[in-house]
Amino acid sequence: MSPMRIAVASDHAGFALKTHLSEWLAEEGHRVEDLGTDSSDSVDYPDFAHRLCRFVSNGDAEVGLLVCNTGIGMSMAANRHKGIRAALCLFPLMASYARRHNDANVLALGAGLISPFLAREIVNTFLSEGFDGGRHARRTGKLDGA
Repeated sequence: MSPMRIAVASDHAGFALKTHLSEWLAEEGHRVEDLGTDSSDSVDYPDFAHRLCRFVSNGDAEVGLLVCNTGIGMSMAANRHKGIRAALCLFPLMASYARRHNDANVLALGAGLISPFLAREIVNTFLSEGFDGGRHARRTGKLDGA
């Protein structure tokens, strides 16, 4: 896998896992853009999801990684942005399908639901897979038009 520019953001509940994953991704040779939060002090997750989605939409990162306690709030906030296809993944297979069939460009993780080891496996799968195109392109093309 070639190095990528990856935007990362979290709320307070996802801060520790986001920090762990950011350090690991940098060690793997990726360029990590940390968009906050910078501590475990309480914050509002939509602020950080929106910041990351603007960053990805502008082409400042190839993909984004969002972390909160369950991943649900972050994925809901992210999917309000045109051109963002955020996927909440709890297993590597979910990340594979999210990329291959849905052309996901943002991965949401739940720090309260998965271990750091599993999170790395999910992220690695997400970054390693490509979009299959074909019939899936027709379907993903309809996502922004609803």
